[in-house]
Amino acid sequence: MGRKFTMVLATIALAACGSDAEEGMPMATATFSGDGSALIADWADGGYAFGIFVPSAGPMRDEDGNRLPATYTPEAAAELAQNDLLDYLFLNLEGSYDVASVDALVEGLATVSRDERPTLLVRLPTIERDGEEVTRQRVEEALAHRADGVVLPHIRTPEEARLAVSFFEDIGADVWSPANPDGRIIAMLMIEDGGALAAAAEIAETPGYSVLACGIGSLGGDLGDRDAAEEGCMEVLGHANRLGMPSMMTASAEILQQRIDQGYRGILLQMGDDLQEIIMAGRAATGR
Repeated sequence: MGRKFTMVLATIALAACGSDAEEGMPMATATFSGDGSALIADWADGGYAFGIFVPSAGPMRDEDGNRLPATYTPEAAAELAQNDLLDYLFLNLEGSYDVASVDALVEGLATVSRDERPTLLVRLPTIERDGEEVTRQRVEEALAHRADGVVLPHIRTPEEARLAVSFFEDIGADVWSPANPDGRIIAMLMIEDGGALAAAAEIAETPGYSVLACGIGSLGGDLGDRDAAEEGCMEVLGHANRLGMPSMMTASAEILQQRIDQGYRGILLQMGDDLQEIIMAGRAATGR
């Protein structure tokens, strides 16, 4: 079941991405070499995809039980790249963004041929926390460093959704969307706050992005009610289905079939000893 362990020697040409902030000039368009085509092909055919949160390569807590920052290495990424059951990797940098983490994942994934490796999705910190310009620069930076897609969390309003999409448009990223079925870059928006649910329909209808998802953990924390969060996420899923785009949701062995039956086509799992069994069960349930 292992992927062919083929070393890829690729020369990546990135166009200059300079901008003249003092004169207020827009950013120049870059040539982005990320490519989510394998994952896109699964979703475009109405299929299901299975991925994991990228685990830290180091210990998560010190000897006193204090939480340690996650670390990512090319060697650990290369091991993940060889798992042919993984359709995508979800690199969560919301808490602490560092482009070196993207580089480590990209380097490890490059040890497997592009059509056999998992797609790399990078979750950034929120626009609300770090601001428009910083987030705009990070979208460009992550794609320039060969991420296959970027996830923008906690989209709260239609205006913020349009702003998020503009980050991709302004740099000329070839985003896969209902209006651009031949796109190769994945742009994912997440609704994760109770206040955003009232605007979910208008947020969803923003043109120019690939995937609409609901963060049930964040939404449940905001609402203080897990059942209400499930209902909210189902509402978001309904909008994604209505607009012909996939939605992603976390799952475990206990609720895997539930998530599949609900219609979430991006199943997001945690690394664990039973990962292979869970994905194999999920693939069997979805006819893969």
